[in-house]
Amino acid sequence: MSALPFSSRPSERRLAANRANAQLSTGPTTPEGKAKSSLNAVKTGLTGRTVLLPSEDVKAYEAHIERFRREWEPVGDQETHLVQNLADTQWRLDRIPNLETGLFALGRMRCADLFTDEKDPQVRRAMMDAHILMTDAKHFKNLHLQESRLRRQYTQDLQELRKLQGERKQKEEEQTPVQRKPITQAASANGFEFTNAKQPDTKAITDSDPARTQTATASNIG
Repeated sequence: MSALPFSSRPSERRLAANRANAQLSTGPTTPEGKAKSSLNAVKTGLTGRTVLLPSEDVKAYEAHIERFRREWEPVGDQETHLVQNLADTQWRLDRIPNLETGLFALGRMRCADLFTDEKDPQVRRAMMDAHILMTDAKHFKNLHLQESRLRRQYTQDLQELRKLQGERKQKEEEQTPVQRKPITQAASANGFEFTNAKQPDTKAITDSDPARTQTATASNIG
């Protein structure tokens, strides 16, 4: 049985909503605005139903969904819904490193006047990062909690999808069984028989007994 086409209705509705939300704002353009946007995304971009943020690329999101569709080839509404959920969850997970970078960028702007007495730039950056981790510990903790939640959700949806597809493929195989006969049975039915018994060595017999050679020759001729 060939796979049915990927149902476009759930993803189209979701994509339309994402496009509408993305068009409400072109996104921040200044470094400070981008950093604040990243901080806001920590609060909403990993938990809300809006998958695509205003600063993200719609075409990249569509290509991301298409890769999941080609990989899993869902059949029916349940499989389609699970594949869409997997793609959206992975999209959010891929966003987390950028959000963490945004948190550090925002913290560095806020701490730009700190540790100015430190002459070594590498040491100063390390001190600033440590300060950011301590002062923004709540935001980093929330980010990591959301990452754990998303990974659990991904695992659950993946297990359910594999179960559904396994059951479907088993039913498809049961509906179209392949009738095969063993080769010995098929050959016997057509008048052929195979045996593993060792055939006598006619050459050895004829070489050892000329009389039997004549008998065997006459038998073959007859």
